Amino acid sequence: MEKLIITAAICGAEVLKEHNPAVPYTVEECVREAKSAYDAGASIIHLHVRNDDGTPTQDKNRFKEVMDAIHKVCPDVIIQPSTGGAVGMTNDERLQPTELSPEMATLDCGTLNFGGDEVFTNTENTIKYFGEKMIERGIKPELEVFDKSMIDMALRLHRKGYIKSPMHFDFVMGVNGGISGEMRDFVFLRESIPADATYTVAGIGRYEFPLAALAIIDGGHVRVGFEDNVYISKGVLARSNGELVEKVARMAKEMGREIATPAEARRILGLAQ
Repeated sequence: MEKLIITAAICGAEVLKEHNPAVPYTVEECVREAKSAYDAGASIIHLHVRNDDGTPTQDKNRFKEVMDAIHKVCPDVIIQPSTGGAVGMTNDERLQPTELSPEMATLDCGTLNFGGDEVFTNTENTIKYFGEKMIERGIKPELEVFDKSMIDMALRLHRKGYIKSPMHFDFVMGVNGGISGEMRDFVFLRESIPADATYTVAGIGRYEFPLAALAIIDGGHVRVGFEDNVYISKGVLARSNGELVEKVARMAKEMGREIATPAEARRILGLAQ
């Protein structure tokens, strides 16, 4: 079984300091949280960026500032910028961080009702456009899927040449409007991807650690972090992203699974060296 790749989603676009005071907004806070996760065993930092007041932005200059600062203290970490942005952003606005030529970036494979009147829109043409841009820029997409139909979309667009093999999926489970985070749902998604594909599981809220355990046992990979969950245990706020990563690393050790370094993660994911 391959070593376990741990991704830390350190801030997201929606979670606030009101939810957990340790949620990072500033460049310095993002560096602190990325370093805590890296030191605990994360080889990938999944990155959204904020303005200092906490509002989400896809500004490539802000991304560059944060990415450069993280690489100063974690020189070999894989930084995976999000192209999800925030509800209402244009395609090109969302794609700005891919202009910085990261090794990986997210590619959302469908539209989702986030709750209330918020709709996270990803039309088929949007997904094709993002796929083309990532191929053009030499970026490996992490295919974010919130339901089974999004896997089907990714496979269909792969056959049409918009997404290259081997594919890497991120099962985001437990989001309002998407698939739940029960074992049944995990098995359903897991059995729906190609044999040569890899996957990461991101469980939202109370699903984070139960799904992490399933992925560790199955040979998949795990994402944790403040974007998905701000608690280390029921009712107890996590002190840092590093504390969440540490918990997964302990779980993996108890199950006999070693943790991948960034170099090993690059090999597993087929990233250019």
